[in-house]
Amino acid sequence: MIEHNKQVAEQLSKLLAESYTLYLKTHKYHWNVTGPMFHSLHLLFEQQYTELALAVDTIAERIRALGWKAPGSYAEFAKLSTVKDAVGDPSASDMIRELAEDHRTVAEQANRVLKLAGEHEDEGSSTVASDRIEIHEKAAWMLSAHLD
Repeated sequence: MIEHNKQVAEQLSKLLAESYTLYLKTHKYHWNVTGPMFHSLHLLFEQQYTELALAVDTIAERIRALGWKAPGSYAEFAKLSTVKDAVGDPSASDMIRELAEDHRTVAEQANRVLKLAGEHEDEGSSTVASDRIEIHEKAAWMLSAHLD
């Protein structure tokens, strides 16, 4: 297999791990959010984890299209991801802050994929990464707007 495909697939694997970890955290917060913002956050978190569920499939399929195996275990994701699992029972405001920061982190990883894919003229991976950047930046903004 082509070496540059491996490099892009490795970065996509990190993007997949971060996206899946963020999916799980968002789902946990959807189930457990409380307080005066409950309804709006419950719905927003649901929209975001639903979108992430579709995204992880797209990212994994892109890795496979490059000829590599996609990671798919909690252990692999924990090793690859800089997004950390949800710990404890944070307040709604802390959930918002954590998720907004995590979305920015995932957007940064997608940007690394975009740059590497561009260097290797990999339009398919560039498109996936570009789409993810836009979605995660918007998600971070929408979350942060709840704190203003």
